[in-house]
Amino acid sequence: MKKVLIDCDPGIDDALALALAHGDPRLDVVGITAVGGNVPLEFTTENSLRLRDFYGMTAPVARGAGRPLVREGINAGNVHGVMGLGEVVLPETATELDPRHAVDLIIETLAAAPGEISLVATGPLTNIALAVRKEPRIVEWAAEFVIMGGAYTRGNRTPAAEFNIMADPEAAAVVFEAGWTTVMIGLDLTHQARANSVVRTRFAGLGRLESELLTPCLDFYGRFPDYQELGPAIHDACAIAYLIDPTLMDAAPARVDVETQGRFTSGMTVTDFKAPPESRNALVPTTLDQGRFWDLMSEAFAVVARSMA
Repeated sequence: MKKVLIDCDPGIDDALALALAHGDPRLDVVGITAVGGNVPLEFTTENSLRLRDFYGMTAPVARGAGRPLVREGINAGNVHGVMGLGEVVLPETATELDPRHAVDLIIETLAAAPGEISLVATGPLTNIALAVRKEPRIVEWAAEFVIMGGAYTRGNRTPAAEFNIMADPEAAAVVFEAGWTTVMIGLDLTHQARANSVVRTRFAGLGRLESELLTPCLDFYGRFPDYQELGPAIHDACAIAYLIDPTLMDAAPARVDVETQGRFTSGMTVTDFKAPPESRNALVPTTLDQGRFWDLMSEAFAVVARSMA
């Protein structure tokens, strides 16, 4: 099993990513850290705790940064709902937060098993940037580092910038310049993972997972204008899927720089696939095997559903 530490901002697609990570037998989730992003930190933290218990996970959950490094925060409540999970209200949890700040949980978890734990971030990169600044050696300790964020042809928060990067461009710049290879699962890839009506028929019969989470979340998510025609893009699950099976995606090395100052381009991930090899700092998946991806999702959801029965 591959050990994985998940930094997230749940968020509908984060919720599905956590289900995938828990349901696939090839992953062992050893920690969940919350960051402000899709909705404010108080909600992303509470959602992380409730999702952990709803799925039957056992990993510790820690609260992280509630605002970007240097600028005012933004959120995507218009897409995910005021509290982050559409109109879903999960059962309350008695599980206590890990007493550590998310940054310390990240550092200490990676330090305890150098080279053994994959780090994945599916929200703004504030926690990761703070961890890199506090302990630069995490760049060496992480077995691999995968993000859902950015794009090489488009944006969604602005024409140039994807939400997770736009939410804290300065943090993203720190992370991309840290000295590791960042696997950037961007919009160009995630927009190929659409939960359309055909896909959703595969989730029928999944008991409480379907009725209490998947159906209401996807119904709410699908109301967003950009998703109404083709179905909602399940962005964050793509980052987890890469950890499980990188062969699901074709990828190319590139140099990625984050624009922090542009009047119209702040938050843009400027991606150069023709950069000299020695300057490349990222691996950028470009195409998704959609059939195998949805097989992966369906099988993992079935495992979670059985465990909840």
